Amino acid sequence: MMGRLFLVATPIGNLGDMSVRAVETLKAADLIAAEDTRNSIKLLNHFDIHVPMTSYHEYNKFDKGKYLVEKMQEGLDVALITDAGTPGISDPGEELVKMCIEAGIEISPIPGAAACVNALIVSGFSTRRFCFEGFLPRDKKEQKIVLDRLKTETRTTVFYEAPHRLLKTLALLEKAAGGDRRVAVCRELTKKHETVNRTTLSDAISYYTENSPRGEIVLVLDGASRQALEEAAKKQWNNISVEDHMKIFLDQGMDRKEAMKRVAAERGVARRDIYNYLVGKKTDI
Repeated sequence: MMGRLFLVATPIGNLGDMSVRAVETLKAADLIAAEDTRNSIKLLNHFDIHVPMTSYHEYNKFDKGKYLVEKMQEGLDVALITDAGTPGISDPGEELVKMCIEAGIEISPIPGAAACVNALIVSGFSTRRFCFEGFLPRDKKEQKIVLDRLKTETRTTVFYEAPHRLLKTLALLEKAAGGDRRVAVCRELTKKHETVNRTTLSDAISYYTENSPRGEIVLVLDGASRQALEEAAKKQWNNISVEDHMKIFLDQGMDRKEAMKRVAAERGVARRDIYNYLVGKKTDI
């Protein structure tokens, strides 16, 4: 009988957030795979957990992943933990999950803290629709794709960032989304010096230029205003005549009725207004 993989969430700062189920799962496991064994041993000692531990991190995730899969195929239960938070979120646990799925190994999540969710719910921004980007890509092409999307992204967006890169990232976000876009800079969540700075990107840059940030940081960026985007879309047609606007769609092979409908939608007016203008019954749109 094959063993199982348990994805065990650990506290992101406050040890009191460790669940009873998480402790029980770690004690019952045959092997614990940890991102940093030197860091995790403190957690295990605190909860009197004495289970063999092995390292599993970004630089050995493929070779060690194969080893862990083999152990589970032999019948061992493996518990995966990260330095803090939920395994698989911006860490190599994602790869181990894929390998276990391919091998037909059962996977069980043991819920707990996740910095991205905690930051989101205290930001004050919309939680109905949001996206998680993790760390901003270092690759320039991938980074540009993410940043270009932010200008018209209406969902709340969550980023992770290290303190020494915060100002650079804030500057990139400001250039992409505008200095008046709201942001919540969440630092040291659940810890003694937890702070949530709700401000704008431009003001955040000014503040952290004078006050060097410390500790783990989560950035929550407010979404773009849907109303403002719609108004901007309408304004782009101010410098083009209705006739030229119609020609764009007619040249694409669209019939006149459908073209009028499209032009009306893009200019934010009724289709009848476009029709009346074109037949001379209306002189201004």
